Amino acid sequence: MQPVHPIRPEPSGQLLADRFTRPSHARGFTLIELIFVVAILAILLALAYPAYTDQIRKARRADAVSTMMATAQYMERCFTQTNAYNGCTQPAGLSADEYYNITVNPYTATTYTIQAAPQGAQATDPCGTFTLDYLGNKSSDGSDSDRCWADT
Repeated sequence: MQPVHPIRPEPSGQLLADRFTRPSHARGFTLIELIFVVAILAILLALAYPAYTDQIRKARRADAVSTMMATAQYMERCFTQTNAYNGCTQPAGLSADEYYNITVNPYTATTYTIQAAPQGAQATDPCGTFTLDYLGNKSSDGSDSDRCWADT
């Protein structure tokens, strides 16, 4: 009686054990390759995400400044018609989404001040509250007011 050997020739001539070994032309990724790809993506994300959030913050800031300028134009048109700012009501739809609260602060017959205070997700903006007065003077609570206005 012949001993039973686990490796026996198949009818095609290929050994049974050869079917379970990885051929040299196999496709796919190894775990190490996958870890490298994930690590590279994590590094790229760590670099790109802060830049992305900064651009979003600047876009929201630009929207608030645009709304302030439109409000100032409205106030000037009203002054041209009534010869006083205090007869003007705040324009409807005075908003810069949910990121800034825009108000026309106490105005007299000859003065007004428009403020845009950050709120919600924009509350941590380093530029803080933007202010625009009837003379066109611009300021912000940020440490570099000129840069804050220029970035919009």
